[in-house]
Amino acid sequence: MCLFCKIINKEIPANIILEDSNFIAFHDINPKAPVHILAIPKIHVDSFNEISSELMAKMTTFIQDVAKEVNIEKSGYRVITNVGDNGGQEVKHLHFHILGGARLKWGHFADADPQGHF
Repeated sequence: MCLFCKIINKEIPANIILEDSNFIAFHDINPKAPVHILAIPKIHVDSFNEISSELMAKMTTFIQDVAKEVNIEKSGYRVITNVGDNGGQEVKHLHFHILGGARLKWGHFADADPQGHF
């Protein structure tokens, strides 16, 4: 069972922000912004490549509700999902990072090597 499935099953504690029958959102333990929430489906989905369009439609509404819950829907926020090893996915359970609470920079590509990839 993956780490996030254990959080869903309440086997591992998490600082939960919002939860419904399909999804759960909680604070990231290694925040990259003043507000850094992870939103995940309660069913195990490995990555964005495997999510159905029906579940993704519901996830969209849930992420919008999370942004309202943590009061960043008006000031702005970023939603990111990493897919696979090169995309930086560390936990193989679909999760969306919801970052906000400050003006966010875009400097994390500094260590990428784009040569030969275009």
